[in-house]
Amino acid sequence: MQAVKMVITGPFSAGKTQFIGSISEIDVVSTERRISSNAEQIKESTTVAMDFGRITVGDDLVLYLFGTPGQRRFDFMWDILSQGMLGFVVMVDSTKPETFREAKRVLETFESYAATPYVVAANKQDMEDAWEPEDLRIILRLRSEVKILPCVANDKESVKNVLLELLYSILEELDKAEAA
Repeated sequence: MQAVKMVITGPFSAGKTQFIGSISEIDVVSTERRISSNAEQIKESTTVAMDFGRITVGDDLVLYLFGTPGQRRFDFMWDILSQGMLGFVVMVDSTKPETFREAKRVLETFESYAATPYVVAANKQDMEDAWEPEDLRIILRLRSEVKILPCVANDKESVKNVLLELLYSILEELDKAEAA
């Protein structure tokens, strides 16, 4: 059985916990804590350490999904969670342009941890005010070879498509490394 560690990262409230929960075959191990009361808050809780999920692919492959906290005050966990990752997903809430700069910072930080494949998931593509993935590519200044994929984090098929694209990139890299 081969294990592949993937990290799901992105800004606060981008959909990381929902993404993992939509596809994990086990109950997600979560470190969510209640957010202090704020009358205008959108979320009631936030991830403070990580979320963990698992998916078995066929008879010989298991994916371990580690979701990072999105709030900056917990970003010390990012380096820890990135150890041993074979790839990562950067979740972007396509309906919140105010989070795009933070998404770019998260992406650049994870790129600095390891030279591993990654994809960008343009979440909330089912919403009327969602930015198109190609428009996000421009605003995030992504290179043309970076895959930016439409996503709806609470839709299992959508999540599966994102993870498969990342998995194909990881397997391609592993094949290159073995051939060298």
